[in-house]
Parts: sequence; structure tokens; C-alpha cells
Amino acid sequence: MLTGHVIGLDLSCSQLGGSIHHNSSLFQLHHLHTLNLAYNDFNPSSIPHNIGRLRNLRYLNLSWSSFDGKIPTEISYLSNLRTFETMLHNFTNLELLALPLVDISSPILVNISSSSLRYVDLTVTNLRGVLTESFLLQPNLENLKLGDNRLLKGVLPKIHPSNTLLKLDISFTGTSGELPDSISSLSSLNYLNLHGCQFSGHIPDSIGNLTQIRELWFWGNRFTGHIPSTISKLKHLTRLDLLSNSFSGEIHDVFFNLQQLRYFDLSDNRFIGPFPSSILSLTNLEYLKLSRNSLSDPLPSNESMLPKLTYLDLSYNSLNGLADAVIKTNPTVKDLHLSNNQLSGSFPQSLVNLTNLSTLDISTNNITIDEGMNITFPSLEALQLSYCELKDFPHFLTNIKTLQYLDISNNKICGQIPDWFSGMRWDNLLYLNISHNLLTGYLPQLHFHNLGYLDLKFNSLQGPLPSFICNMSSLSLLDLSRNNFSNSIPSCLGSMDSLTSTSFSTIVINGNRFEGHVPVSLLKCHSLKVLDVGNNAINDTFPAWLGTLQELQILVLKSNKFHGPISTCQTKFFFPKLRISDLSRNEFSGSLPAKVFGNLKAMIELEGEDTGEIKYMEPSKVSPNTLYEDSVSLVIKGNDTELERISTIMTTIDLSSNHFEGVIPKTLKNLGSLWQLNLSHNNFIGHIPMQLGQLNKLEALDLSWNRLTGKIPQELTRMNFLAFLNLSQNHLIGPVPQGPQFNTFGNDSYGGNLDLCGLPLSKQCGTSDSSYSYFFSGFTWESVVIGYSFGLVIGTVMWSLMFKYRKPKWFVEFFEGIFPQKMRRPKIECSFGLTYFRCF
Repeated sequence: MLTGHVIGLDLSCSQLGGSIHHNSSLFQLHHLHTLNLAYNDFNPSSIPHNIGRLRNLRYLNLSWSSFDGKIPTEISYLSNLRTFETMLHNFTNLELLALPLVDISSPILVNISSSSLRYVDLTVTNLRGVLTESFLLQPNLENLKLGDNRLLKGVLPKIHPSNTLLKLDISFTGTSGELPDSISSLSSLNYLNLHGCQFSGHIPDSIGNLTQIRELWFWGNRFTGHIPSTISKLKHLTRLDLLSNSFSGEIHDVFFNLQQLRYFDLSDNRFIGPFPSSILSLTNLEYLKLSRNSLSDPLPSNESMLPKLTYLDLSYNSLNGLADAVIKTNPTVKDLHLSNNQLSGSFPQSLVNLTNLSTLDISTNNITIDEGMNITFPSLEALQLSYCELKDFPHFLTNIKTLQYLDISNNKICGQIPDWFSGMRWDNLLYLNISHNLLTGYLPQLHFHNLGYLDLKFNSLQGPLPSFICNMSSLSLLDLSRNNFSNSIPSCLGSMDSLTSTSFSTIVINGNRFEGHVPVSLLKCHSLKVLDVGNNAINDTFPAWLGTLQELQILVLKSNKFHGPISTCQTKFFFPKLRISDLSRNEFSGSLPAKVFGNLKAMIELEGEDTGEIKYMEPSKVSPNTLYEDSVSLVIKGNDTELERISTIMTTIDLSSNHFEGVIPKTLKNLGSLWQLNLSHNNFIGHIPMQLGQLNKLEALDLSWNRLTGKIPQELTRMNFLAFLNLSQNHLIGPVPQGPQFNTFGNDSYGGNLDLCGLPLSKQCGTSDSSYSYFFSGFTWESVVIGYSFGLVIGTVMWSLMFKYRKPKWFVEFFEGIFPQKMRRPKIECSFGLTYFRCF
């Protein structure tokens, strides 16, 4: 400071942007010790190479600065494996290096034994390679953060006893193998984060030597066996996170000494047996989660247990006994989850003591609720009572003024929605689920104006849809399926606010008695992802205008009275994200416009389909407790299937049971991500396009019950994932192609095509069974014209005689003499020219 040299420069959180010019005066500060540019926005510029001039740097922090691209070669210590060693000689005083979220796309740094580094943060930097032992041998290294680098592989190397690490984070890397016994060498460690890796095997007993440890993050691995008893030595432990592993057996009572423990999560494992009583002695425990195991027996009863507990989740176990005996927690509890157990008895009266309770979930138990119960929950925001054998709306709801989330679905509540319930003024209610009950009558006026989720499916509600639905400007999900609602869909749906678009993402009214048209007001639902109006009586033409909704992924119009052709939309946005289109069982007609299939961008190439990870449409994010996930009923591989979750790679087109005609468009070949195609029960003619063989993701193809002709294209055998094929009831000829998938299909795939031959059919190709086709194949157009003319003349004469003499005896007796009564065949229609009469 006395020399007048600048030694520290902190420009963090300064809203800087753009790039740093290579002639910037910054690079003239050769005496600079500290440079902090964190939390700015230099995207898309790279880290300026002239930083390499600042050879006296001790602290370099570029965290969350949005620098883009690889590190320039001029910065020797960041570029690659070879030049890193050069940096050690130039920057021997560097103590702190923080580059989280800077894409350096570099191999892991090795051979840095001469470094003075104390703090290294390379989180989310696209590091690759293998974590080596030398990296953990730095004499002064205290903090090492390498998390969220999936390309960082290998096993955790042996750790030298002289290690000085205090914090080690290799979470969400590809590190695997067993945890070495040498982990005990990290005797100074107070933070160890291995979550989201691929560690397996047992946790070694040597874990008990980490006596200074405060936080252990082991969730999301493949650890097996028991929790080692030596864990009782970790007296400073405040967080123990073992969820989502494969631990098994009983949970041993080894937790008495962990009196500093505040966060404890053993959920999603394979633990069995009773609840470990030693957990109840943890006086500082605030968060306890043991859900999704197989714990049994009642909880130990202790009036003074867990005095600081705020969160308790024991859901998805086999805990039994009286619910009131189970719930003996402190009034500090805010979140209580006991669903999917075997609790019985009356609604727990002990809950009255939980005055701070915010979330209560006791669904899927054998708990009964007395109609006259009068309990007040002054702070309750979320209440889940599904699958609780309820027969009425719980009247104690009248005492709750703070509800945001209410689920009383899957019960036996019958009759009309009571006036007291519809009259409640829950201004904060975001989520209401009363589905799968026995409700009847009309839907009353509800005063929940901020509601984002309304699920009433699987009841017997009737009448027109009330107008209050249109006043819910925050409504994101509306599911009214499987009721008896009638009249037209309200024209105000989607136009709650005349100035802005609505928040709808899902509208499902399947299985009612709605008539009329699809309201054009839905055009304002710019966020709409799912529209299901199937199984109603809607009488409309194809709503091509829906193609302007750029987020629409699922469109179900099946089993209505839609009619007319599929008109093409002139806008350049024609269903750009549509993945599931079910127009089956309607009265659509005309040919299929070829250019339509060129616009279905989501079916041409799905984003992220090659990652190998199955993902599902995200649930509507109405509240933190929202459990709803979009579902749809489809005909899959010939069977009606209810999909409770929709994977993001599922793409299907179902146009079956309509009156479509003309040829099958060749442009279907562009839909490279198509999973299922059903064009059955229509009037398509012509050949099966050989281009369909390019649909290499197709698993189900149904072209049955049409008037297709010609041979089955050999190109179809290229569809390696094809598991279901139905070409029956057409006019196909020739041999059945042979191929890996085709060899798995049976006779049912080809029935009704009299001129097909070869395996799996019993009819061999080139045998006398083909005489019928051979006979007719000899007819040329000349012979057909001659026969037609002769038949026309003879038919006209015969018709005149029969008309004049009514039923001439000689004519009837002539045919009766040829065909005696006992040998006559059933009557069939015969034709000669334009004249029809009965053949005997």
C-alpha cells in the first residue's frame, strides 16, 4: 500500500458485461494479488489471455461470471495438462482459484505438488479425466470442489495421512468403486460430499475416524449393507444424508452420541424392522426423513421426544398401530408426512397440540374422521387425506383459514358438494383435488379465485360447466374428465383476461357429454401443453387454428363427431411441439395433406432423445406439494392403455376409425422420432409407401382395415424397434418380407389378405393356392370390356323378361333343377354389367 501499487481489485456483483479489451489497464497492474470478477456477465467472451501477465496473483475468482469457451493457451495454468505445470512456476503464490460455471473443458489438473493452493473450486467446468492421488497431496490444500463434472471418472484414490483437507466435494461426478479405508486419513475433514456419484459396497468402519466431520452427503449412490456402528464416534456431525442407496437390514441403534445432528435422511433404502429408538434421543434434530423403506411396528411413544423437530417424514413404510399413539411430536413440527402406512383408528387428537403445523399428510391409511370433530389448525397450508375412506367433506375444514393445498381424492364422499364448502373464502388456495369420489349434482360456485389446479375427475357431476371457471385467471390445470358435464364448452374458456394470455397448461375434459365446438378462445392459452376433449359429442371441423399454440404437446380429439378434411394451416407455426395426436373414432374425411407432416418438428427430431434417460412431462408447478402428472389414454399396440405418466420421447399419431381416403403420404418418413402410427379402419388405397421403412424409432404400426394393394415393402424390415404390426384386412399380395422384427409377427398381422403368402402364413408362395389370383390375372382390359358388354346385354334381356312375366316358372325351375334344395348355397350378390339379381 505504501508503494502506491494496486494489490487488490474487487469488481464482483458490479453488473459488468461484454468483453475485457486486451489492452485494458487491468493488465498493467503487475503487483495485483487479488482479482475478483465474480457474479458479472461477460458472456459470450472468453477469459482474456492477458490475465497471464498478472504473475503475482494469489486470489483469482471468476465465479459465475459467464465467461464462455475454453481457457486460452496463454493462461498456462488453466489450458491443458502440459501447460499447467508451467503455471506452477509462474504463479507459485496462487492460493485461491475459483472458476465455478466457467467452461474450461479441460482435463483434470495433475502433478501440482509444488503449488501453494489452499482453495480450488472447479464446479461445473466440464472437467474430464481421472481424479489422481497427486491432486489430493497438496501440502496446503484445504478446500477442493469438483462437483457437477460428469466426465470426471475413476475411483477415489488412496489418501495420504498428511492430508490437510477440510472440505471435499466430488458430487455428481462419474467417480465410482468402493470407498477406501484410507478415507480415515482425512482426519481434519469437516465436510464430505459424494452425493450423486456411483460409489458401491459397504461404508468402511474407518469412517469413524473422521472425528471432525460435520456434514456427510452420501445420497444417490449404491452403498449396501448396514450403517457402520463406528458412526457413533462422529460427535460433531450435524448432517447425515444417506438417502437413495441400497442399505438393508435393521437400522441399528448407534445414534445416541450424535447430539449435534440436525438433519438426518435415510429415505429410499431397504431398511426393515422397528424404528430405532436412539433417534428419539437426538435433542437437536430438526429434520428427519425415513420414508420409502419397510419399517414396521409402532413408533416408540415418548411425550418429550425430538424437542426441536420441524420436519418428519415416515411415509411409505409399514408402520402400524393407533395413529394417535404414533404422533407424539413437539409443537415445533411444521411438516408431518405419515402417508402410505398401516395406521388405524380415529383422526389423531394429539394433532391439536401441533399449533405450528403447516403440512399434514396422512393419506392412504386406515384412519377415520369423525364428522363432528372440531380441530383448529391456525397455520395449516397443505392437507392430504386421500385414500382415507372419507364419506363426507371433513367439517373441521371450516376452522382452517390458511389452506393452499387440499387433497381429499380417492375417498367415498358422495352426494352434492355442500354449501359450506363452496362458500369457503380460501383466497390462498392454489390446489384442490376432489377426484375419484362419488360426487353428484351440479358444480356449485367456488370462490377460490387464485386456484391454479382443479381436479374433479372420476365423479358423477352433471350439467353445464359454470361460468366461474372463466373467472379463475390463475388456473393452470383443469381436469374434469369422467363426469357427466353437458352442453357446450364455455366460449369464455381461455379468455379470462381480455388483455393477456391465460396460464392454462393442461385442460382435460375427456369422457363427458360436451357438444358444440372447440372454443376459439383457447387461442389465448399460449402456455397450453395438453388439450384432451376426447369421448364427448363435440360436432366440429378440425381445429387447425390450435397449430399456432407453440407449447401444445398433446392433442386428443378422439371419439367425438369431428368431421370434414384435415385442413392445412397457413401459419409457419403448425403444431411445432406436438408429440401425441389422437384423432381416432371421428368422421374425418378426405385425403391427408402431405405437407402437414413436414411441420411436426417435435416428431421429426426430439430434443434429448439419445441421452438414454427416460424423462416424463413435468407436473404442473402450482405449489410445492403438487403431485399431478399429465396422463392420457391411448390405443397402444392394439390395446387401450391408460398412461399415468407421459415420457417425453413418446410420439404417436392415431387417425384410426375415420373416413380418410387417398394414398398414405410419403412425407410420414420425415417423422424420425415417431413411436406409434395407427391409420387403421379408413379407406386408404394404393401401396404401402416404402419410405415408412425410414421410421427407425417406430414400435407400433397399424394399417389394418383399409384398401391397400400391392406388396409389403421389404424396406419395412429396417424398423428394428417394431414390436407390433397389423396389416390385416387389406388387398395385399405377394410374399411376407422376412427380417429380424418381421419374423416375430404371427398370422394375425396379415389376416384377410388372401393373396399374401410365405411365413408365418400357412399358404406357401408359388403353389396352387394362388390359382384364384392367377385366374383373374389372365383378364386383360379387352376381355373385361367384352365380358362387361355381354353381361350388359344378357342382363338387360333377362331383366326385361322377368319384369314382364314377374317370376317366370321356367326360369326358376331351370335353376332349381341344377341346384337341388339341399345343395344350394346361401344367397350372394351377383352382378352382370349394371344389372343385379340374386344367385342361388
